[in-house]
Amino acid sequence: MKLGHKLLPMSENLLVPSAPGKEWWRSAVIYQIYPRSFADGDGDGMGDLKGITERMGELQELGIDAIWFSPFFKSPQKDAGYDVSDYKDIDPLFGTLADFDAMLAKATSMGIRVIVDLVPNHSSDQHPLFQAALKAGKGSKEREMYMFREGKGKNGELPPNNWESVFGGPAWTQIADGQWYLHIFDSSQPDFNWDNPRVIEEFESVLRFWLDRGVAGFRIDVAHGMVKEPGLPDVVENNSTMTGVSEELKDYQHPFWGQPGVHEINKRFRKVLDEYQDRAMCGEAWLSTIPKMAQWVRPGEYHQTFNFGYLACPWDKQELRDVVDESLAAFGGVGAPSTWVLSNHDTIRHVTRMAYDEIPRQGDGIGPDSPQPDEARGQRVGRAASAFMLGLPGGAYIYQGEELGLPEHTTLEGKYRQDPTYFRTKGKRVGRDGCRVPLPWEAHTNESNGFSSTGASWLPQPDSYKRYARDLQRGVPGSTLELYKRLLKVRKELNLGGGDFRWAPELSSETSLAFINSGVAVIANFGPDAVQLPAGEVLVTTQVDLTAEHELEHDQVVWIKLA
Repeated sequence: MKLGHKLLPMSENLLVPSAPGKEWWRSAVIYQIYPRSFADGDGDGMGDLKGITERMGELQELGIDAIWFSPFFKSPQKDAGYDVSDYKDIDPLFGTLADFDAMLAKATSMGIRVIVDLVPNHSSDQHPLFQAALKAGKGSKEREMYMFREGKGKNGELPPNNWESVFGGPAWTQIADGQWYLHIFDSSQPDFNWDNPRVIEEFESVLRFWLDRGVAGFRIDVAHGMVKEPGLPDVVENNSTMTGVSEELKDYQHPFWGQPGVHEINKRFRKVLDEYQDRAMCGEAWLSTIPKMAQWVRPGEYHQTFNFGYLACPWDKQELRDVVDESLAAFGGVGAPSTWVLSNHDTIRHVTRMAYDEIPRQGDGIGPDSPQPDEARGQRVGRAASAFMLGLPGGAYIYQGEELGLPEHTTLEGKYRQDPTYFRTKGKRVGRDGCRVPLPWEAHTNESNGFSSTGASWLPQPDSYKRYARDLQRGVPGSTLELYKRLLKVRKELNLGGGDFRWAPELSSETSLAFINSGVAVIANFGPDAVQLPAGEVLVTTQVDLTAEHELEHDQVVWIKLA
């Protein structure tokens, strides 16, 4: 049974064009929805647009500014929709274009913008353009849309180079006529040839299709991977993680990550968005340093890029200070806001990451045979990290379920797994399924805790999800849901996203770190001892019960309006 709730009135000015220098995306809190796992509206165990529309009120109540949707396009679903076969239609798993329009209209009526996920580095092997390339043969204009090459060896029996797929195994697959095609992800995801003007024109058409429907912008998948180094040289270190190379080789120019030519594509995309009013793009640019990430948001390119340097930062006083300083300097230096993010559909949920001293490598995941997390520690540190992040100026991204404190599903059995990483590495790397498990809405209603009306769920939830369900947290003082609602409310009321930032050494100690944003002191205690707080009004705190002595315990954060 769904709990009713009062919808907040729409702000009359929220969706009107914002003023130059104060554009909505500079300070927005953007909520990522992974469509198949958010809410199931038809009971088949797969999340869909109908379910999202029905639950839109909960997102309005949370206080977000925009939604970023992971892909819902037509797809064989070999990589959960990141293998697109039609960029201008909705996969029947999720509904229809009419369902999308209805969802968009409801979101807009509630003052929530909608951002869609564009996947331009590669398509599905079922895309008509790739199927045409296979049929057309060597040297055809159809093959020029993708990265086909002759192989090495006496008879072309060896791949063109030593590149490996991000998901494991070779990045090349040979077809019947002897040529090989490049796929830096799964073999079902052939890479486009972005040196071909026809590819650029194709995606400009896709951008306009969705902009004309009224979306507020795009998240650009694998923004750093579209251009490959001319000649396709071997990788010096055979390492194909999203960030490309090890720390020792961070200055090495990887042949398919972060090539200079991507910036011309960025500019072409930006010109299309500038034809429309008040739209924005955020690039997924996994690069080795924050200054390199900032190159993606120079004038005339993307509006935002994800701050993966911040995402990867541990809960450590000095490292957090360093990454904030570097971020504000690098992004501010090109006139862009920093973004802040802790979790997404590709990474271990942060309340679980922060339960470990040694965090598993990005993309590896945590499985039943892995050391299991300290759940209490993860919850405590994860809440503190969220409160610290949301006090910073700039844009912020929230991954669905983090407002509930959802942990990673770390004991998911192999028989349920669907991530290509798991299959391409024969289970050596369990992959990303653990962060993609459907959300619990109402505890104990059925096996999926209200995710679907029937209890069906494309991935099973762990038993722990029952106690994290939204209905058990709604209106409960101290719950993670109410903490997030309070954080977002105060952040918006006091314009912390567009605020003035400075470190506050006068409020810091050996174990604590403080900054002031628009008159609000944000203080984090990294422990182990409690620290005395300054005088002022406590606006929000992760510490359920601040002591009478006004002390902040370890791994806690407080926002104080200074006296």
